[in-house]
Amino acid sequence: MSRIFGGLGLVVVIIVAIVAYSGLFIVDQTHQALVLRFGNPVRVATEPGIYAKVPFIDNVVMLDKRLLDLDSPPIEVIARDRKRLVMDAFGRYKIIDPLLFYQAAGSIPVAESRLAVILNSAIRGAAGQMDFSNIVREGRAPLMSQITDQVNREGRRLGVDVVDVRIRRADLPPENSQAVYQRMQTERQREATDIRAQGEQAAKTIRAQADRQATVIVAEANQQADEIKGDGDAERNRVFAAAFEQDPDFFSFYRSMQAYQDGMKPGTTRMVISPTSPFFRYLTDPSGNALPVPERTTPGTPAAAAPAKPAAPAVAPPAAPAPAATP
Repeated sequence: MSRIFGGLGLVVVIIVAIVAYSGLFIVDQTHQALVLRFGNPVRVATEPGIYAKVPFIDNVVMLDKRLLDLDSPPIEVIARDRKRLVMDAFGRYKIIDPLLFYQAAGSIPVAESRLAVILNSAIRGAAGQMDFSNIVREGRAPLMSQITDQVNREGRRLGVDVVDVRIRRADLPPENSQAVYQRMQTERQREATDIRAQGEQAAKTIRAQADRQATVIVAEANQQADEIKGDGDAERNRVFAAAFEQDPDFFSFYRSMQAYQDGMKPGTTRMVISPTSPFFRYLTDPSGNALPVPERTTPGTPAAAAPAKPAAPAVAPPAAPAPAATP
């Protein structure tokens, strides 16, 4: 009998432990609990701790108390200026009224689907009040603030607080974006062509100015060179004239020596001339007198004797050249 009562006591203890365990539940810091009795809410536990419930009758629904993500798929909207654009947005929300949340939505997936519809409607309404350029430039922050306020007002009916709504992307549809990119590329190519044309024009202008300056510099240099050369020629003629006046015979001899040097260069000179030519008078006579030229006689006729007569110098003493006029 003792064994029977001992085993029965153990069973009773186990049953009591199970009942006691099923009558308690724990709420941690990241959750809040809603106690349901036969499907009807009877109590809300928002603070962390250990709570009691009626075993096997009450049911506990745990709801997250942290910030939750609300993601919406990209949607196509029409701005106020009738331009189409694709907007991709996301939000952050938290459950502030578990009882209202359970009564209005029942679960987090259902609540997020309803919030996504509210978010899309708010995006369409807010984007329809702004121009496309304002949305993609400086008007994004006011647009997000307006959408957040509108979604938060609608979300209060579900027992949630929408903390923030952000727009990831606000851009043209792919087909419009491609057309815009092509137009931008065409404009950039046109600008590049204009810049190249302006560069070519500037280069031609610079080259023309440089050529003009080079021509002026060369002309001035040639003028100075001609002036210097004219002054040198004038000085040379003056020296020659002074030398001729001092000793005409020596000057004639000197000029003849220069003529020999210039006229009989080795390898390049061929002369067909009589040795008795006046050109060689200083080679045949140091005094510079030309040899007598014999007279031609016809065959059979004795040559008449004629007195030898000195020939005129082949190279007359040059007159003093006039000074060259300076340009």
